[in-house]
Amino acid sequence: MDAATRGSRRIVFFLVPNFSMIAFTSAIEPLRLANRQLGYSFYRWEIVTGDGGMALASNGLRIEATASLEDIKRRAAGDERPDLLLVCSGIAVERYDSRALHTWLRQAHRSGVAVGALCTGAWVLAKAGLLDGRRCAIHWENLPGFSENFPKAEVYSDLFEIDHNIYTCAGGTAPLDMMLTLIEEDLGEAIVNRVCEQLLADRIRDSHDRQRLPLRARLGIQNPKVLQIIELMESNLSEPLSLGDLANSSGLSRRQIERLFRRSMGRSPARYYLELRLDRARHLLRQSNLPVVEVAVACGFVSASHFSKVYREYFNRSPLTERRERELTE
Repeated sequence: MDAATRGSRRIVFFLVPNFSMIAFTSAIEPLRLANRQLGYSFYRWEIVTGDGGMALASNGLRIEATASLEDIKRRAAGDERPDLLLVCSGIAVERYDSRALHTWLRQAHRSGVAVGALCTGAWVLAKAGLLDGRRCAIHWENLPGFSENFPKAEVYSDLFEIDHNIYTCAGGTAPLDMMLTLIEEDLGEAIVNRVCEQLLADRIRDSHDRQRLPLRARLGIQNPKVLQIIELMESNLSEPLSLGDLANSSGLSRRQIERLFRRSMGRSPARYYLELRLDRARHLLRQSNLPVVEVAVACGFVSASHFSKVYREYFNRSPLTERRERELTE
């Protein structure tokens, strides 16, 4: 069946305050270009906010909504049911809580509407109870807090995940690849290739492509053994490996590891490992409501008192101060 005989696809973008503009535009622009290539509006969209007012992006710009949540619910009860609902959020998503939105997402999903999330929007879907036992993706910076808050969700640091009729993707330009995948499924390879040419994109990145730069590029480290050990450290933050474990896994002696880290990282492997765990703790304190003792355990510390001591030494503030300062900005 060709595109001209398939009707159209209706998409609703719900914009959460402080949403990511790059995630939103990366999702909507491929749809516009697909319509341009077709010569008619196969994709139709609505921009929705809770009250139908302007949506403030994290970069300070505002987008005018075309409908409120109540408007779109009323239309969906008639003959204007959307095919896909996408929640777009950004910074401080963990502080956003809308029972009305959660209820609407659940009702829509039960009625057969596909639901999805851009950037940190997976947090909203998880709060609505839609990601239990589902594969999902979220921005790497929010992944530690998300996984601790929603242990039933199968979260990955992929660019995007499509689990049946649930679509999630990380921020930045990852929505571009998810929407190009959708366009290819809807309209075929020829159309999506023409859209890619307009976007100056040479390909659709695979859903499992990494979000972050490879360690070699991110840290400027060339030694493969050092990189191997850092990958082991990053994969074992809640239950830290001993220097002996790292030595056995890398095929090096403890003394060799110590020497390599001093030369490449300017500090001992133990110190570097501690900094990784403290960095994760800071993300959890800022992005979750986990008690400090649970944050400590999640980051491999044997006691809250020891955690607080080393946290204060490293960041020059206590975990409780970190948490209070976050609450003051809510």
